[in-house]
Amino acid sequence: MATAQHIISLYTEMTPNPESLKFVLNKMLHPGRSVDFQEGDDPSSSPLAEALFQEFAFIKGVFIMNNFVTIRKDTEQDWYEIKRPIGEFIKAWVTEDKPIVNEAPEPAAPSTEGAGISDDDSVEDRIRKMLDQYVKPAVEMDGGAIQFKDFQDGRVTVMLQGACSGCPSSTVTLKAGIEGLLKRMVPEVQEVVAESV
Repeated sequence: MATAQHIISLYTEMTPNPESLKFVLNKMLHPGRSVDFQEGDDPSSSPLAEALFQEFAFIKGVFIMNNFVTIRKDTEQDWYEIKRPIGEFIKAWVTEDKPIVNEAPEPAAPSTEGAGISDDDSVEDRIRKMLDQYVKPAVEMDGGAIQFKDFQDGRVTVMLQGACSGCPSSTVTLKAGIEGLLKRMVPEVQEVVAESV
């Protein structure tokens, strides 16, 4: 007896980065985790990313998280011409149930979502909670991700991935949005900087 195959749907969302487009599916691809590959990286841990780079020479970056794939293209291409073939490729890949990411699952980092911020928390804990509760959801909606890297001498270092990497408006978002929020909520924070990938 044949089982009914889950019908995969896909739609696109613009991101603040004009060179990146978010391809959203109705199936989880890499729940709660992300992989980010730039042109020249070794994408072999993600068969989907590797296939996208091989199939489309104009792709400069592939970011996979939860139920979406964010593609960054070169500046010579127009989304109007390439959006459909990329979307069809991703949809066919997922429909055929091909592997997305081959890596072994890592233990999940303790989630701070929903956890209240307490004066007893360390500065790093308070920063992580603010990023988890207020920043990460907005960044993910724009097709990217933000990761806390370090806190030293009043400076918070984060890493921007996906559509946020190389986005013209990421500096404004980082300084006006994230830095402003963290300075207000965690007085020890003096500056927020992004680490280059």
